[in-house]
Amino acid sequence: MSQQLQDGFGRRFHYLRLSITDVCNFRCSYCLPDGYRPEGKSKFLSFDELQRVMTAFASLGTEKIRITGGEPTMRRDFLDIVKAAAATPGIKTVATTTNGYRLSQNAQQWRDAGLTQINISVDSLDPRQFYQITGENKLDSIIQGIDAALAAGFERIKLNAVLLKDLNHDQLPHFINWIKRRPIDIRFIELMETGLGKSYFEKHHISGDVLKQQLLELGWTLDPREKTAGPADNYSHPEYQGRIGLIMPYSDDFCATCNRLRVSAKGQLHLCLFTEHGIDLRDLLQDDLQQPQLIQRLENALQTKKATHDLHSGVTGVRQHLASIGG
Repeated sequence: MSQQLQDGFGRRFHYLRLSITDVCNFRCSYCLPDGYRPEGKSKFLSFDELQRVMTAFASLGTEKIRITGGEPTMRRDFLDIVKAAAATPGIKTVATTTNGYRLSQNAQQWRDAGLTQINISVDSLDPRQFYQITGENKLDSIIQGIDAALAAGFERIKLNAVLLKDLNHDQLPHFINWIKRRPIDIRFIELMETGLGKSYFEKHHISGDVLKQQLLELGWTLDPREKTAGPADNYSHPEYQGRIGLIMPYSDDFCATCNRLRVSAKGQLHLCLFTEHGIDLRDLLQDDLQQPQLIQRLENALQTKKATHDLHSGVTGVRQHLASIGG
């Protein structure tokens, strides 16, 4: 048995993004502008099935698991899933990405359960603009949740902001000022085209290079990348406690450092966020005795992973919206 998941290009995969639900209670304009609409009766992976996924990946060198959605905290067993991930041998980091609507009441409990990193989607620090983008008037409570997470001992909280031309692309000074005395990373994510979003993409896409140049002119410098880090290029400044990250999937070398794989809430392995199809794992998640076959399928699948996505050619994959695969 291999001790590392490695593809045909020598890339090793230490990071699993594990979706546990497609459901989300926000209506973000770039993802679910009409709100979540279920397609028939959803049958998301059960707790036992999720455990088997985590065990298999950990046995192949995965060190970090990010629990995603939809909005992952909408699952009633979210806390149990965090505990199971933290208890999986070989897993060193348990993270989640959330819209933060339950954060203020649960930050300490999640931290105690073994959650080590938390990313919170905050597309604007202006309440009116936040509502315009997300469809929810909850910025104040989310800021309270961020304060609760800091108090609970999360050392490096990350905020995700989708970079949107004519909506929030000019908010960099506001975000920079906000993190001067807060140990928080703000990560601006370039808008990515999905199946339902071509016109929205054409209207609101702007390159992260615009912010990169602003940061360099202001004296921010690029940090070294860690082995299990996500796709962001992080910039630091000696006068600021926080950092600024840029995620630019349209940059020429974006896929060169790929280190993460995705499993959807319905049990499909996705080798790329913009893959045309998933590889079904669920038939091998029904019994612990199927672990050898599951591991073999994962290893075989990695040999079919392409060198890069095809976003530059307008190929966005089958994803109609990012909530269906966990981003």
